[in-house]
Amino acid sequence: MSAQPSNTDVASPPRESGQTPSADGLQAGLKNRHLSMIAIGGVIGAGLFVGSASGIAAAGPGILLSYALVGAMVVFVMRMLGEMAAAHPTSGSFSAYADRALGRWAGFSIGWLYWFFWVVVLAVEATAGGKILEGWIPAVPQWGWALIVMVVLTATNLVSVGSYGEFEFWFAGIKVVAIAAFIVIGGLAVFGVLPGSGHEAVGLANLTGHGGFLPNGPGAILTGILMVVFSFMGSEIVTLAAGESEDPRRAVTKATNSVIWRIGVFYLGSILVVVSLLRWDDPAIKENGSYVAALETIGIPHAGQIMNVIVLTAVLSCLNSGLYTASRMAFSLGERGDAPKPFARTNSRGVPQAAILGSVVFGFVAVFFNYQWPDTVFLFLLNSSGAVALLVWLVICFTQLKMRAILLRESPDKLVVRMWLFPYLTWATIAMISFVLVYMLTDDAGRDQVILSVLVAALVVAISVVRDRLRADTGDALTRR
Repeated sequence: MSAQPSNTDVASPPRESGQTPSADGLQAGLKNRHLSMIAIGGVIGAGLFVGSASGIAAAGPGILLSYALVGAMVVFVMRMLGEMAAAHPTSGSFSAYADRALGRWAGFSIGWLYWFFWVVVLAVEATAGGKILEGWIPAVPQWGWALIVMVVLTATNLVSVGSYGEFEFWFAGIKVVAIAAFIVIGGLAVFGVLPGSGHEAVGLANLTGHGGFLPNGPGAILTGILMVVFSFMGSEIVTLAAGESEDPRRAVTKATNSVIWRIGVFYLGSILVVVSLLRWDDPAIKENGSYVAALETIGIPHAGQIMNVIVLTAVLSCLNSGLYTASRMAFSLGERGDAPKPFARTNSRGVPQAAILGSVVFGFVAVFFNYQWPDTVFLFLLNSSGAVALLVWLVICFTQLKMRAILLRESPDKLVVRMWLFPYLTWATIAMISFVLVYMLTDDAGRDQVILSVLVAALVVAISVVRDRLRADTGDALTRR
């Protein structure tokens, strides 16, 4: 078993390029091309493809401002996380940093909440993937397809971290190519220069026509924010994966520096094409989805099936990354003594087998709940993990406030990535995230997510505080002996 770091350690020393880890630790099996594609594809989730239609319907072309505001928030959070991860790459990422900067209770709590978020996502994505596959091959029921994709991706993660990286490289590659092709083809159609298409040039008229840029008023921007914010979750995965790369510091620095153009191109670029091609209140957007409606309006045949393939790829990518992320967080918690000891053990291939199986078992149970009690038990799981993404980002902000001083005092040479306008922009980001959480309380769907997520978070924090107190009492008793 890997040695447990002390409370004053963030992680084991960062692995230099070419250094071979010990047999009982995580292996440096992720290549630079894997990390690059994980970083690029991590911001493209299934939520972008299937969730943008409701945002456009609510805010009109003003949804671009919603995406821009949330995108800026994610860029700032990633910059803060990149500052810490470039200095100390570790599979525990923000949980390990919170452990040191804010206290054991913070690392324990945010680590388990993040794990909980991703194992619930496993059930959501497995069900979504099963639904698409059942439409193609109805002989296999939806639950059967969900089981198959879960088993296949579990096996992939169990083989080696390189297998995860290879699968994710191709999954993310398909998403990137699809979005890039959509932007190019759609952009040409907007100006009427798409070869072989009779689509007339519309320019940017749809952005200001049909009620103006904000047809439902400025308040719709905030409504749009609630609808799009969770589609950005996953951008932080690269900082966990970097710990198993050949050159983690370089990988984190590169991913952090590129997050601005990734969000700008894939989110703002593709949504701009949609709202330029179509009027925001076109019924086809709600009926078929924003991307399918855009493809159909420029005459792309079989647009629905093409988008189903892309969405399935995004679903499988999210499943693959979700299982990887949950297992590595469980591994890190095990190393720090905050999870069962077997979670911190790796096999001869450097794979934390127990952490993977423990995570996927909960995922299988959640899939069962989704089929058996979708409107009760699973709805509770979904709502109670819904706002965890925002809580994680909030903890990253507070952790970075404390970690900057620690890094300056102990290893200023490792501050190769720095948060801009520190500490003012960090506090501004905290204010932005807090505002979104408070505003969610005014929304019927968001209210349940915030309340239940906060209650679950409070329960986990209480468990952590009680554990630390019991440990302290045990330590005092042993000292007195």
